[in-house]
Amino acid sequence: MNTVLKPPLFDAAAYLAWEETQSEKHEYIAGEVFAMAGARREHVVVSGNTFAALKQALRGGPCQAYIADMKLRVEQADAFYYPDVMVSYSAADHRAEQYLSEPTLIVEVLSDAAAFDRGNKFAAYRTLATLQEYVVIDIPARRVECYRRTPENDWLLHDYVGDESCAFTSLGVAVPMAELFENVAVTEEPDAG
Repeated sequence: MNTVLKPPLFDAAAYLAWEETQSEKHEYIAGEVFAMAGARREHVVVSGNTFAALKQALRGGPCQAYIADMKLRVEQADAFYYPDVMVSYSAADHRAEQYLSEPTLIVEVLSDAAAFDRGNKFAAYRTLATLQEYVVIDIPARRVECYRRTPENDWLLHDYVGDESCAFTSLGVAVPMAELFENVAVTEEPDAG
């Protein structure tokens, strides 16, 4: 997320109509519209790798993977977001034209808005009754954080760092970590000495 555009304040219907006429993407939160910044190459590569791996693993089944150009409506938060990757079992989502509203899994690849992805955005996502897993991918740390909804409606974190693969349990899918981070160079830590 980047810069808030002021004025005007929109309601959800006005935002959707306005957004269709824009050449760039904008997220919407409670009447405010935020221009989306362009993503870095590594962000695009990891998002694409994740989408491709999930799409391939889910091929022929009842759920479908979606990439960053599909909006997500979070009605209880009065918000529309553009997650990097979503997966939904919902027949209504599979017929949707403008946005999804019933994802099972959401993936965000961290960027400059890392605190927002882990904070307010995750709080909004947790209001989605269908959401079973929220995944945050930290490229520099080569870490995948999988937050999973428990039967008690708590969220349990499973951290994948240095693991061979990452399990997306809500989908019954495991993806090799090397596949998620394919074509992204490992950056060296500077010497402390």
